[in-house]
Amino acid sequence: MKLGLFMYASHPPERSYYDATQWDLEMIRHADELGYEEAWLGEHFTAEWEPIPAPDLLVAQALLQTKKIKLGVGAYLLPYHHPAELAHRVAYLDHLSQGRFLFGVGSSGLSSDLALFNVDGSTGQNVKMTAEALDIILKLWTEKEPFEYRGNYWNVNKTDRMFEVLGPHMTPYQKPYPPIGVAGLSPHSETLKLAGQKGFIPMSLAYQHSAASKNWESIEEGAKRSGKTPDRQEWRVGKNVFVADTDEEAYEHSVNSMMGRHFREYSIPLFKSLGRLSIFKENESVPDEDVTVDYIAKNCWFIGSPDTVAKKLDHFYEISGGFGTLLTPGYDYLDNPEVWKKSMRLLKEEVLPRLKQNRKVYY
Repeated sequence: MKLGLFMYASHPPERSYYDATQWDLEMIRHADELGYEEAWLGEHFTAEWEPIPAPDLLVAQALLQTKKIKLGVGAYLLPYHHPAELAHRVAYLDHLSQGRFLFGVGSSGLSSDLALFNVDGSTGQNVKMTAEALDIILKLWTEKEPFEYRGNYWNVNKTDRMFEVLGPHMTPYQKPYPPIGVAGLSPHSETLKLAGQKGFIPMSLAYQHSAASKNWESIEEGAKRSGKTPDRQEWRVGKNVFVADTDEEAYEHSVNSMMGRHFREYSIPLFKSLGRLSIFKENESVPDEDVTVDYIAKNCWFIGSPDTVAKKLDHFYEISGGFGTLLTPGYDYLDNPEVWKKSMRLLKEEVLPRLKQNRKVYY
């Protein structure tokens, strides 16, 4: 199993944008030193707890401070970017990365972001815009001949040479383009079906343990549409993890610290307002009022000593059917950095060697 970070990026509202960014960079540097494979950085515009509207600026800084770790935007919210501009921005960043860039795409799910950009999420306009934008971006990267694209949302012209010295020239460093990741949250995710259909990297943000196997069914369903064979080794699965020397210490530094605060003050109220607390429930009969941080920690997170977390991960790995990379969300421990950095180290050095699945057998 490989390790990566998935950074929302989570920060409390009182944290300055500068300090928040410095903590994110510190986490990425630490992950690179430990041998984590990749880090994905989220994009949002109207969420105080996820205050990074331009994650590629953070990626550009992180590239200069790391050596091996791959860095991705996870995800660019395509309805909010002109595809011709983003195609060039991503291609340029890919060159700066010299092959360490990952291109995550998404359609946006926050009502406040959709309202800011006047995109109608209730009718699926955001999903349709995402598909059109991605189609344009890939055409700009792969088609050598000039073309005119007349879409429902964007019109783009790839011209021939003009005045002898002008014309399109920017394509990505990685050929034909950087690896593309698509994230899904719900058990029967339509975006994960798209990932399977297109052969993109599927990224499951599986709060429920049982959701992971359903996510893989969605990936397989999408793959059948195009005759592709999905590879479990490419599958990324996101799970909240906190490791400490003892179970009690892990509980204290997760549930009663910033990880718990993120859910108490942000995730639970948000999903409750959206009527989607069910994503945390292994049993639909659980009342909404019982979905607390304690409930989520017990039923959705992997927290505890290295032995405890290894046993939980082994069980999850088996019920999921197997996956290639575990993505752990990063939280703001700027006020107590050593406990978080220790958790990252223990996961890599103490938990992974204990896992049965490292024999690379997929069920």
